[in-house]
Amino acid sequence: MYQLLSEPPSCIEDAGSWCQQVWHLTGNPWLAGSADWLVAKPLHILLIVAIAVLARLLIRKLIDRLTTAPLNGDKLPALLRPLRERAPGGLGPVVLERRRQRAQTIGSVLKSITSFVVYGLAFVLVLGELGINLGPIIASAGIVGVALGFGAQNLVRDFLSGIFMMLEDQYGVGDVVDVGEAVGTVEAVGLRITTLRDINGTVWYVRNGEVLRVGNSSQGYAVALVDIPLSYNTDVSRATAVLGDVAATAAESDAIAPDVLEPPEVLGVESVTPEGIQLRLTVKVRPGRQWAVQRALRAKIMPAIEEAGFQPPLGRFFGAPQTGANGG
Repeated sequence: MYQLLSEPPSCIEDAGSWCQQVWHLTGNPWLAGSADWLVAKPLHILLIVAIAVLARLLIRKLIDRLTTAPLNGDKLPALLRPLRERAPGGLGPVVLERRRQRAQTIGSVLKSITSFVVYGLAFVLVLGELGINLGPIIASAGIVGVALGFGAQNLVRDFLSGIFMMLEDQYGVGDVVDVGEAVGTVEAVGLRITTLRDINGTVWYVRNGEVLRVGNSSQGYAVALVDIPLSYNTDVSRATAVLGDVAATAAESDAIAPDVLEPPEVLGVESVTPEGIQLRLTVKVRPGRQWAVQRALRAKIMPAIEEAGFQPPLGRFFGAPQTGANGG
């Protein structure tokens, strides 16, 4: 038995092998025969781990560069340039904050995917180096994954909804949105939770997976709508002319002129109620400014209608408040 252990292993005949090199260095047959496990495999594993760490570091650095906006202007971060942006213009720091949050959130998702893929591949390669059968491990991982998927399906749905919402830029910081249970201004957007603040100052935390539809009042353009109640004996043609003249003059004032995109349009009689009739006026304005324009128009129209001799319906007042996210 001692002679068998003392005999040199056959692998020393392999030119350039670790077995041959260890035999020449030590002359120990056990160390030479175990060189593959003692030297080769640990070195291979260290190399795999080092490459995985380096690859993850380089990819995360690249993602950071793509998600950082240039300091010398309002340019989009490189990661967002291929994606559609629906942020309204003219909001200054709000738009910059919206872009920053969107880029950072998408970057965070990419970093997590990178870590999972790189380390997962390295783990599989290490197990292969150790000679472990991966079949049972993969099968067990699949069962555990299915169990976790059923147990945390709401959490997964929140994250998936948040990812698609970010990619499509459905809403962002500064937008006024209606998500069903809550209406308010978006203060923060995350992968799982969107934070809104309503007109009363209440902060709403809305799970992205629970949002079935979103009404965004801050994209493209908005319409300021003003309804003027008048009595039955009103001369509609004259009232329409007065309303159009006053609205056109008000739209050119310094207070709301920057927000008005098109001249006001008097639509005519909107409704007839037991109390009287209602004339409707609309103005196309910048997104998010409809409520301010509505209030300014009512303030101009009320005294002008009274000076023209028109009477409000019984029990009604000019400029009845409109419902809206900003109390318009």
